[in-house]
Amino acid sequence: MAAQNHSALTEFVLGGLTSRAELQRPLFLLFLAIYSVTVVGNLGMFTLIWLSAQLHTPMYYFLSNLSLVDLCYSSVITPKMLVNFVSEKNTISYAGCMSQLYFFIVFVVAECYMLTVMAYDRYVAICRPLLYNVIMSPQVCSLLVAVVYVMGLIGSTIETVMMMKLPYCEHLISHYFCDIVPLMKLSCSSTYDMEMTVFCLAGFNIVVTSLTVLVSYAYILSSILRISTTEGRSKAFSTCSSHLAAVGLFYGSTAFMYLKPSTANSLAQENVASVFYTTVIPMLNPLIYSMRNKEVKAAMQRTLRRKVI
Repeated sequence: MAAQNHSALTEFVLGGLTSRAELQRPLFLLFLAIYSVTVVGNLGMFTLIWLSAQLHTPMYYFLSNLSLVDLCYSSVITPKMLVNFVSEKNTISYAGCMSQLYFFIVFVVAECYMLTVMAYDRYVAICRPLLYNVIMSPQVCSLLVAVVYVMGLIGSTIETVMMMKLPYCEHLISHYFCDIVPLMKLSCSSTYDMEMTVFCLAGFNIVVTSLTVLVSYAYILSSILRISTTEGRSKAFSTCSSHLAAVGLFYGSTAFMYLKPSTANSLAQENVASVFYTTVIPMLNPLIYSMRNKEVKAAMQRTLRRKVI
């Protein structure tokens, strides 16, 4: 079936963010700047953590992987979007569309689970400090990161294979990249099985990750409130404030997209929400963790001094 679909429809046309010609160049420059900051920020964070011995801890090991995930899933979407801003015809091949969909799902699911693993790490650090080095051993950290990527690969493989089995009668995708919902709208057969699969997988991922984050921070908050000194509470909260900001941004934007009411402007709202979590959040995460973290800033200063010397 997949081979038949590919022979019948060899490319799709991406609707893009806007059809107004006067906005194409300004949007190209805006998203080029955002993507440049994303690449520099995430590559810089990843490199800094691996070069600085002081940052070789579980918390920063997970942060380096979060930077890698952010860089990858932004790179799956943004370069093609930039090309479309300056191209007369915004086309993408069938194989390219399915590849973009596959890797987008891999890294978005991985982002959910990576943020969850980081929440668990903060729970152990604050609520079980004496056992932290035992619980979060290098072997356990490597296993947790492996699970993060495996969950992304499993979910993406299932959903992409099912999408490849759908027959497509239309070629205009009302979106700026190949996402599941816009693609399902182009199918000329029933998408009930696909919709139920997406619902179950997305529901499982959202429930598991969000509940783990909520439970972890409920225990963290309870432990912080039991600390007798104001200085101690402030120090404990500062260790997880950056992660809270990152979690809030990611889940807030995805919840707005998937839980928004159905209105006449739903397509515009969906594009805004998608832009935020596919391009803006990957740019903001390294800024959040570097600007709000004294250890990262100190490591950056030491690295820069070594380079100058």
